[in-house]
Amino acid sequence: MHESTLLIVDDDTAILRSFAADFREICPAVTTAVTAQEGIAALKETFFNIIVTDLVMPGTSGLHVLREAKKKDSDTCVIVLTGYGDLHSAVEALRMGADDYLLKPVDSEELLVQMMKHLSKQRQRRKLKLRENMLTVCAYCKDVRDEAASQAHRRWTDMESYLTRKSGISLSHGCCPSCFEEISRGWEGDG
Repeated sequence: MHESTLLIVDDDTAILRSFAADFREICPAVTTAVTAQEGIAALKETFFNIIVTDLVMPGTSGLHVLREAKKKDSDTCVIVLTGYGDLHSAVEALRMGADDYLLKPVDSEELLVQMMKHLSKQRQRRKLKLRENMLTVCAYCKDVRDEAASQAHRRWTDMESYLTRKSGISLSHGCCPSCFEEISRGWEGDG
């Protein structure tokens, strides 16, 4: 969790101080906000891996923090805390993408366990996205591994066919200046 950045949003300054002190040792980049508006402003300035927000605060609620966090990065872990838990607010928070919904008072050790669990899931999702966006190309023949190909078809295909099928565009062939120069030198040696 040392590389993680944490935002804690709660109108109870005692909770802010307590959680910030508890988590600073394991997460040096802790930012606190005493209102949802301050939390949203912090979100616009800084990237946070994980956000712990109170649900009920004067003015704007923690659901607005949740919404803005997920809008900025859907992989951001958001844990919603509330002392006024009811089924409707829990369903609404989870529907909006909250990773967890905990009732106050919450022990810092319990919260830490939940944060670690969600950060682990976040890392797994990011690795998966990275792999999904990676194109495997054979270093020798330059064929492309086609993960979407059915077992009946070859899983390796030439790059031109792959790109044409995936993007729907046709490729034209040309010769870049470097290759043209190299080929031209070969012609000169033949003559």
